Amino acid sequence: MITDTTGRPATTASCVAARRRTRALAVLAATAATHTVWYAATGLAGIDVEVRSGTGPQPLAPGAVAVATLLAGLAGWALLALLERRTRRARGVWTAVAVAVLLVSLAGPVTEGVGTASTATLLALHLVAGAVLIPVLGRGGARRP
Repeated sequence: MITDTTGRPATTASCVAARRRTRALAVLAATAATHTVWYAATGLAGIDVEVRSGTGPQPLAPGAVAVATLLAGLAGWALLALLERRTRRARGVWTAVAVAVLLVSLAGPVTEGVGTASTATLLALHLVAGAVLIPVLGRGGARRP
């Protein structure tokens, strides 16, 4: 028998609420982790994190890091929720898609980073977001009967 944190039998509603809470915290934790990496690189290591744009190098603002991480996390969560409604192997499919998306996303820092330090920081931001989101969002996904 599955129990909740109080030792009582878990209900479907309590399982769904716990899953949502865990996933929301995963998105927030990934955002905090990427912000920490950004701060360590810019504030502590003194790296000017810049990306190429049409008008030349642009500094990467912490708000952009937060928004990008939030959007990636929410998109991953939405895809997982959709897969849970459509397939019996939602976690496996979602994990494969998430890893593929992470690998493809690494092309951005490699091609758009300005200088070695910026590129390394951008890669670290992507990898840290993936390191938090993929295992935590994928853990405890619902299984269809």
